[in-house]
Amino acid sequence: MTTTAARPFEFDRLGDLWTLPGVYAPQADTRLLARALHAENITADTDVLDVCTGSGALAVQAARAGARVAATDISWRATVTARLNAARAGQRVEVRRGDLSMPWFGRTFDLVVSNPPYVPAPSARLPLRGASRAWDAGPDGRHVVDRICAHAPRLLRPRGVLLMVHSGLCDAAVTLGRLREAGMRCEVAQRTRVPFGPVLTERLPWLRAQGIVRADEDMEELVVVRAERS
Repeated sequence: MTTTAARPFEFDRLGDLWTLPGVYAPQADTRLLARALHAENITADTDVLDVCTGSGALAVQAARAGARVAATDISWRATVTARLNAARAGQRVEVRRGDLSMPWFGRTFDLVVSNPPYVPAPSARLPLRGASRAWDAGPDGRHVVDRICAHAPRLLRPRGVLLMVHSGLCDAAVTLGRLREAGMRCEVAQRTRVPFGPVLTERLPWLRAQGIVRADEDMEELVVVRAERS
């Protein structure tokens, strides 16, 4: 990817996106991932895939920067929401419904971004419907994160980049290890700490009983992992 002369990202407009009930609305993790996206060199020749697009916030940001953008989500409500938000923003984003990258099977990209479900949940069975589908990811929160780590090398062109945000509760060191095992160069590119949101607050007794959250802990770390294919 070469140096960009794209328009600046409009972070203040992330919260203005429209969402159907049950679709993940832009939050602190969205903004953190948007900052990481902004740091990449995006041009009109950049092909971007937004996996687990949700509201389409990151897809719209990439399109505003001039990229050619594809997006996926397993939720039909999310795909409808992402299409509407792209249209409202006057941006071209091709959104397909399906599991991770399967709707784009056989294609490769310069940049893959993802804000996947990553919240640890008591049940190993993932929800098939409802709002919790956007965040519940099994007892260690890694069900979808690990699948993206495994898929990334096949999705990326040489020197292509994966940007993925998740909670520190999922253990960023594990993510880095999985990506390095897949032959990618990786690092934590962005991090921040935020107060526990409603989902984690409600789940704190279980998280503390599992040793995932310390008794004195009241903030969540969010990280963006950047991985580059050689």
